[in-house]
Amino acid sequence: MHSGTQFTQGLRLAMDNGPAWTVEAVRQARYHVISSDHLFSQDNLTLLTGCPDAPLRAGERRLLVIDKNVDALFGAQIREFFTFHGVEITVLSLRADEAVKHWDAVSQVVDAMNDFGIDRRREPVLAVGGGVLTDIVGFAASIYRRGTPYIRIPTTLIGLVDAGVGVKTGVNYASGKNRLGTYAPATATFLDRSFLRSLDLRHISNGLAEILKMALIRSQELFTLLETHGSAVRADRFQGTTGDLADAADRIIAEPIHLMLEELQPNLWESSLERCVDYGHTFSPTIEMHALPELLHGEAVVIDMALTTALATLRGNVSEEQADRVFTVIQALGLPLWNDALDDTSLLEHALRDTVRHRDGLQRLPLPLGIGRHCFVNDVAPSELRKAAWLLRSCAQELPHAGSAESLVSA
Repeated sequence: MHSGTQFTQGLRLAMDNGPAWTVEAVRQARYHVISSDHLFSQDNLTLLTGCPDAPLRAGERRLLVIDKNVDALFGAQIREFFTFHGVEITVLSLRADEAVKHWDAVSQVVDAMNDFGIDRRREPVLAVGGGVLTDIVGFAASIYRRGTPYIRIPTTLIGLVDAGVGVKTGVNYASGKNRLGTYAPATATFLDRSFLRSLDLRHISNGLAEILKMALIRSQELFTLLETHGSAVRADRFQGTTGDLADAADRIIAEPIHLMLEELQPNLWESSLERCVDYGHTFSPTIEMHALPELLHGEAVVIDMALTTALATLRGNVSEEQADRVFTVIQALGLPLWNDALDDTSLLEHALRDTVRHRDGLQRLPLPLGIGRHCFVNDVAPSELRKAAWLLRSCAQELPHAGSAESLVSA
């Protein structure tokens, strides 16, 4: 008390208008990312004991929010798991796709939490579904009673390698992608690759786009792995049905998660806005919302990456041979190179202006340097975007099946 009084008195001498205080605090974050296949097998105890900060015991209860599609496929097994282990669950089965990723979905989760009478310290909400579902639940948990713990169990590839490992939550607002959201780390994310066996190949490709992102900006080794094994691992849906496929699948999932967490940890709250993990996310939010529901998130991201690869080629940062390799891998992974939204230069200019507002007045646009490295630029002009789009269209026309996402659904 005495030292505090001295502090206040010192301020009174220094300030003409009375005392003033500055509060500075460090926000601590701790969360776990845990791999365990067949998470809901009755003999698998990982969900019960695998996270030291959220043990689950017989006699406890949980609110489970699950994607309706996942519920139809795995709901019975999941309910049997909790019954077997003596855990009482209340289930909210929720439609969760980009078209309904709005406030109404958040409100449904908040209502369920309120009706459940959740203990905000000891009863983390369980979110089982893709990245849209975990974003919605994470946002709802972050605002209910100013913060309720939650656990993510992603069931899509994009959820495993991207949405499930960071701290951002969000929903769309008006025409803006994830315009409402928070930074709210889950207590834990459990990665279960066995869910991927139920996905169609288009959704496998959707997740591979985010893996390719990390390869292009951080790891030539990962790119080569995708180049040599990506197509086969995609066809196998990461199930590892042979030894070689299992080894490749393990590496293709583990490496981008490691690289992502390596980038996120020192800048978790985005105090620095020069983030290489924003590669592919300059134009894609606008393209995705403009084309909705034609494009999945990863498809919009890879179109952004293809455009900026073309841009980097025009600048001499990527050779024509390297660009050809990138475009060939994109196609081999079942992803589109082109969308007709790129014909609208005004849409791309709007996207760039919106990015500048999002990144505090500068473009801070990540561009590849060859394969596996990157730089940031702030001087991309509309004329360059037109030239890059023209170059990309030319390359896409030269490659078979390199057009829209719809043409790749059965690839």
